Amino acid sequence: MYAPERHQEILQTARAQGRVDVAGLAKAFAVTTETVRRDLTALERRGVLRRVHGGAIPVERLSVEPDVARREGHAAAEKRRIALAALEEVPEGGSLILDAGTTTARLAEMLPTDRELTVVTHSIPIAALLVTRPNIHLHLLGGSVRPRTLAAVGDWTIAQLADVFADVVFMGTNGISVERGLTTPDRAEASVKKALIASARRTVVLADHSKFGREEFALVAPLTAVDTIITDDGLDAELAAEVENAGPRVVLV
Repeated sequence: MYAPERHQEILQTARAQGRVDVAGLAKAFAVTTETVRRDLTALERRGVLRRVHGGAIPVERLSVEPDVARREGHAAAEKRRIALAALEEVPEGGSLILDAGTTTARLAEMLPTDRELTVVTHSIPIAALLVTRPNIHLHLLGGSVRPRTLAAVGDWTIAQLADVFADVVFMGTNGISVERGLTTPDRAEASVKKALIASARRTVVLADHSKFGREEFALVAPLTAVDTIITDDGLDAELAAEVENAGPRVVLV
């Protein structure tokens, strides 16, 4: 098979499956991994694929940010396990910040009822989950609400965080990579996420394994700003080790 034919099949596979990996392509085409990496580099230069750790993803996947309803059903079992493990990071009777996201919403549902907690969030769905809980002192940050995430963003939101310093922030993210750290598609969301991290003593990221190796448009924070990442056991062991070497503790559940 000639290189242009491989390129076409690689692109078709990436668009159908959402990503391709170097080892799998090398086996499928009976070529070396070096040949596959050259193929992926050529496709990236054409602007149709984006290289990530161990493979590549189609640019279409990067350009579309799923809304809350579409993300709700993705990796539901993994998100539940991650949220359960995150309960170990909740203070006995202190303060926490919950970033917008479906996995952080799972954690909100599971927050203990046997202790008083102060919770700060910019997420309307999370606030709705907690507003009737008698042991929760809820602070909802205001701002311009993004319909896609149902989260407040903008200068108003960031200004309110200037007076907050919580014990821990539980963060969601669209992408995690060793090179770029935490990333998200929207700059306004990224700015609020940066402020959330700055407003807490510890940062705990909750993300299923599909977020790893992805690099989105807007930078949130390097991995050195993160204390712990909790993810599911679908994460490649080699990549988990690379992330941990970059700074944060990685917990697989």
